[in-house]
Amino acid sequence: MSAIYEQNYHISMKKIIYRKIAEDCIKFFFLTILTIGSIIWVLQAVNYLDFVVEDGHGFLVYFKYTLFNFPKIIGRIFPFAVFLSFSYILLKYENKNELVIFWNFGIKKIDFINFFIKLSFLFVIFSLLLNAVISPLSQNKARSFIRSSDIDFFENILKPKKFIDTVKNLTIYFDKKNKAGELENIFLKNNSNKNDYKIIFAKKGIFEFRGDKKILVLFSGKTINNKNGKVSEFSFSKSDFNLTKFNSKSTLHQKTQENSTNELFRCLYYLKNFKEVKVSKKIYSINNCKVENIKNIYKELYTRLIKPLYTTFLISISLLLILKSKDEGLFKLYKFKIYLFGFFSLIFLESSSSFISTGLIQNLFISLLPFIFFSRLNNNNKFEKRFCLSSIYSRTIS
Repeated sequence: MSAIYEQNYHISMKKIIYRKIAEDCIKFFFLTILTIGSIIWVLQAVNYLDFVVEDGHGFLVYFKYTLFNFPKIIGRIFPFAVFLSFSYILLKYENKNELVIFWNFGIKKIDFINFFIKLSFLFVIFSLLLNAVISPLSQNKARSFIRSSDIDFFENILKPKKFIDTVKNLTIYFDKKNKAGELENIFLKNNSNKNDYKIIFAKKGIFEFRGDKKILVLFSGKTINNKNGKVSEFSFSKSDFNLTKFNSKSTLHQKTQENSTNELFRCLYYLKNFKEVKVSKKIYSINNCKVENIKNIYKELYTRLIKPLYTTFLISISLLLILKSKDEGLFKLYKFKIYLFGFFSLIFLESSSSFISTGLIQNLFISLLPFIFFSRLNNNNKFEKRFCLSSIYSRTIS
C-alpha cells in the first residue's frame, strides 16, 4: 500500500515539476517577445510618421496602421524569442542547482527532453497560426486603412511658396495663408487623366467639409483644360475642387505578404495547371497571382508554413545545455558553443528564404531541412553518449 502511495506521490510531484518549468519558460517567452516586439514596434512607428507628415493621412489612420503591423513583428522575432527563453530558463535552473534536484528525484533526462519536445509542438502551432493566418490578415487590414483613407490632413502638408506633389496626380502651390485661413494666389495642376491635364489659377481658396467630402472652394480664377491636344479655358467667380478623389502616394495595392495563405495556394494551383494564362493577367481575382511573381509566392509560403517548424529544432539546441553540469570543467566554453550554434541557426533560418526558387524539387528539399536537422541533432552519437553518461551519473548520486 505504501509502495503505491509512494509511486503516486512521485508521479504527482513529477507533474508539478514539469508544470513549473514549463510555466517559467512560457512566461519568460511572452515577456521576451512582447518586450522586444514593443521596442521594435515603437521604432518602426517613428518611421511610419511619414504617413502623416508627407503623405497627408490622419493620426487615427497612422495609429491603426502601426497597430495592425504588430503581429508581423511578433512573427519575425518569434524564433529568437523561443531560443533565448528556453536557453535562459534552463541555465537559470542549472545555476541554482535545481536541475540536479530533478535528476536526484528520479526524472530521467530522456523524459525531460521528450517533455520539452512535446511542449515545442504547442509553440509550432502558435507560430503557424501567427504566420499563416493572423499576420497576413492584420497586414491586409492595415493596408485597407490607407486605401480607404482620404487625405484628412491635407491642409497640414501644404506650405506657402512651395510646390507640393504629395498627392498623387495633383500639384498645388499658393503664396500665403491669411488670418482668415484663406489660401492666396493658388495654382493647381490635375494629371488624373494620362494624356490630359487641367490647370487652375485662383486668387483665393478655403477648405470646407460637406458631409464626408473635403472641398477646396476657389474664388476669382481661371481653368485651363488640355484634352487630346485641344486647349480650352474659362473664368469663374467661384468653383468647387473635390479633394476626396485624390490619394496620397502611399502604396495602396495589396502586396504578396498580405494575401491569405488560401489565396496563395489557389494561385499556385492555377499557375501550375493553366499554362495558357498570360504573364501579366490577374488570375481569378487573386491579387499578385502572376507567373513572374511565383518565386515570391513560394518564399511567402515557406516563411509562413516551414519556418515555424524550426521552433522544435531551436528548443532542441537549448536542451543541449542540460547535458553538462556547471560544475564540470569547460562548462562556460560549452555554453558559449551552444549559444553560438543557436545564433548561427537563427541566421541560417532568416537567410534560408533566399534559397527558394521557382523549382518545386529544390523548394521541397529546403522545406525538409528542419526535419533533417532535428533528426540529425537527436540521433547524433555524441548526444546519445552524453545522455547515457549523465543518466548513470544521476543514478550513482541517488
